[in-house]
Amino acid sequence: MPWIAALPMYDVTPALAANWRTLLERVRARLADWLGARGETLGIVDPGPDLTAFWLRDDLLLSQTCGYPLVHALAGRMRLVAVPDFNVPGYDEGTYRSVLVAGVHVPARSIEACRGLRAVYNADDSNSGMNLFRHAIAPLARDGRFFASVTRTGSHLASLRALAGMRADVAAIDCVTFAFVQSHLPDLAAEVRMIGATASTGALPFIASKRVPEEAIDVLFRALGDVLHRIRRWRGGFGSRAW
Repeated sequence: MPWIAALPMYDVTPALAANWRTLLERVRARLADWLGARGETLGIVDPGPDLTAFWLRDDLLLSQTCGYPLVHALAGRMRLVAVPDFNVPGYDEGTYRSVLVAGVHVPARSIEACRGLRAVYNADDSNSGMNLFRHAIAPLARDGRFFASVTRTGSHLASLRALAGMRADVAAIDCVTFAFVQSHLPDLAAEVRMIGATASTGALPFIASKRVPEEAIDVLFRALGDVLHRIRRWRGGFGSRAW
């Protein structure tokens, strides 16, 4: 069977997207004997704009998803492979937080002081940009409102650019994404200021199709572990600590 793979969640810049592809190429090389013995192949592909549809493909051997789709659209419809470990602030043993950030034009120094400001979030099905943000704000709301407006941007980068361009004031950004932005897009990172952090939640797991045999999950897990332990340090803060 021709399997496919893609790791789209943290391709913050073209260089990082290339690094994720390189990681998958190393995993594919590590799986070469196993694939060959089964007469199967693994293609590294562009997942396209509809990630939920991609994650639900029967021929998906490896990808990474967000925690919100994991327990909603994908619940019971895919296999868990592993949870990676990122060596960045806010990430701890399989859990992570979102960073609450405001544009540098905003005088507020805490989320409590952001009442009546303009919020942005990346997507309706984002745990880091929407769900954790909502969880942080809910206790502060009055009659169901806290911000003057809430606008969907389509991505964490678009949210940060809205803050930098003073088109919005506050957002919640996945701590791994924010670490990559600080390392790879320092000019953008300099246009926002951290004002807090959300609660912790389960980190973004590697997944496979339900059609992947159960015994293959261990093969995938060991291949990922072997590759990641050979990488001393991934650009932007992706570490090689054990899962």
